[in-house]
Amino acid sequence: MTRRPTVLFVCVHNAGRSQMAAAYLTTLSDGRIDVRSAGSAPAATINPVAVAAMREEGIDLSAEVPTILTTEAVWASDVVITMGCGDSCPFFPGKRYEDWPLEDPAGRGIDAVRVIRDDIRARVELLIAELLLAG
Repeated sequence: MTRRPTVLFVCVHNAGRSQMAAAYLTTLSDGRIDVRSAGSAPAATINPVAVAAMREEGIDLSAEVPTILTTEAVWASDVVITMGCGDSCPFFPGKRYEDWPLEDPAGRGIDAVRVIRDDIRARVELLIAELLLAG
């Protein structure tokens, strides 16, 4: 890729997993990757436990707002990473898709969300290495 790659993270509510992944990718890629996130059935607000877990990492999610998944967002992305949205995530030929089987942080305490957060960070670090090596 000669231009900056674009990654779209998708989960059902766009209130936890996809928001944490997008925040990590934005922060850890230093602007070298364009980042989007969306949900197939967005929640009204970001999960406060996810906000707290990311705050521990020095990342503030408190101003983020869940966003509805659109076909335009998928078309505009080079990589689409799904996190538990199943058949509600659109599939378009020619896009790189990955499904990250992550637990949903909804209704979980901070200790469980930290485990999910750390798993997301490790996956994002690998993704950055792959995308920037391909560029």
